[in-house]
Amino acid sequence: MSDDQTPDTRNPAEPQASSGRRSVLTGATLGLAGMVAGGRVSSAQAEGNPAGSPAAPIADPRTLYPHAPFESQPQEWPGLQSRMHPRPDCGETSYHGSGRMAGRRALITGGDSGLGRSAAIAFAREGADVAINYLPQEEEDAREVIALIRKAGRKAVALPGDIRSEAFCQKLVADAVAGLGGLDTLVNCAGRQHYHESILDLSTEDFDWTLKTNLYALFWITKAAVPHLKPGSSIVNTASSNAYSPSQIIVDYSITKAGIANLTKSLAKQLLSKGIRVNAVAPGPFWTPLQVCGGQPMSAVEKYGTTVPFDRPGQPAEIAPVYVTLASTDGSYITGQVYGITGGTGVPG
Repeated sequence: MSDDQTPDTRNPAEPQASSGRRSVLTGATLGLAGMVAGGRVSSAQAEGNPAGSPAAPIADPRTLYPHAPFESQPQEWPGLQSRMHPRPDCGETSYHGSGRMAGRRALITGGDSGLGRSAAIAFAREGADVAINYLPQEEEDAREVIALIRKAGRKAVALPGDIRSEAFCQKLVADAVAGLGGLDTLVNCAGRQHYHESILDLSTEDFDWTLKTNLYALFWITKAAVPHLKPGSSIVNTASSNAYSPSQIIVDYSITKAGIANLTKSLAKQLLSKGIRVNAVAPGPFWTPLQVCGGQPMSAVEKYGTTVPFDRPGQPAEIAPVYVTLASTDGSYITGQVYGITGGTGVPG
């Protein structure tokens, strides 16, 4: 996710082997790989196909999705994935569930786009009712997610608002509980990332914005949610490879992601006495709106993903099965873990 990536000369429009794109979970730890296979199917196995459809054929994971060079595409914060080129793949036509979260009630922050969107789609197709939080400016993307959750036959609750407010975070949880009829799954995915070449350019206002979005809100939302979570419930946080190998141009963001990884481990020890599991994912370079609305300079966006062994960014659909496993009973013996999905860098390790 740094700005020292080197673009290559391949055609970004060259065909990709999309039919097998969930046959391999890129960058996930080996112990998790065998657990998540059920959710990964080809685009031919679209939503609505019966469970037990044939698995996608084996394919080279390096060429399953688009790679650099990408076109320059600056957006104003917070950015919309519906205006990205290419659009991120969040599993809209390719994720096929098998009932792994039947009857669950999940609140997902940042559920309109990127990783949160992929988790919302996967959870719904696995049988969960889902509430998503997002900024009012992201309504265009959020409407698509709400429609996809309902198309999967599940209850969808839209909860727009700015999580930098403690009062709103408390109301967010209360409204999710009321709308879903309870709560047993929390995914903290919303995040703020904005690059600054020098710490001298990083204002107190921007620093505060990042910390309140990424850390304070996670604290407030989790604190409000815990009284509603019964034994067997789960919390999944979203850290980053920057927690372990921080970029020089996103100092404030990297601080928060290290804090999230640390909080995950501490809280897991505390909440296991209540039967609540707490884990996190640590993504590497993933193709989401976070990158095109100030998260990276456009020079880095154009060659995004070329600094990892896969030589391409991950797509949100490739991380959704990990969120499902950590949130579902399949992950019943997993807590206090941070799973790196980082394109082959081995971080964390």
